[in-house]
Amino acid sequence: MQSKAPDVASYLEQVPEERRVALKKLREQCRRFLRGYEECMEYGMPVYKRNGVVEVAFASQEQYISLYVTKQDVVDRHRKALDGCRIGKGCIRFPKADRIDFTAVSALLRDTAKSKSTPC
Repeated sequence: MQSKAPDVASYLEQVPEERRVALKKLREQCRRFLRGYEECMEYGMPVYKRNGVVEVAFASQEQYISLYVTKQDVVDRHRKALDGCRIGKGCIRFPKADRIDFTAVSALLRDTAKSKSTPC
C-alpha cells in the first residue's frame, strides 16, 4: 500500500487491522535495532535512513507484508532463517502477518546496523 500518510504513526493507522499488530512490531524492532537511523516516510512507506540513505523499509502490500533491506549481503546471510518467504533483491515478502519470524527479523536488523556494506 503506497500511502500519503505524513508520518509512520499515521501510516500504521491506515493499514488493514489484521496486519496492524505485525507492522507495529516491525516498527518497534526497527526503532530498537536501528539506533541512530532516521525514521520517516518515503515512497509511501516507513523507511529508516542512515546518513540520508534508506537501508530498511516496510509496507503492507495487497498480498503480503514486505520488508526491504537494501544491503544484499545482509539478506543473503539470513536467507535460511527466512524460509517460507519470497525474497527478491532486498525485498522480503511475508505472506501471512501472523507467521512473521520476529527472531529472524531481529537478527536481520541487528546485522544491517552493524554492516559497513553499501546499500543497493
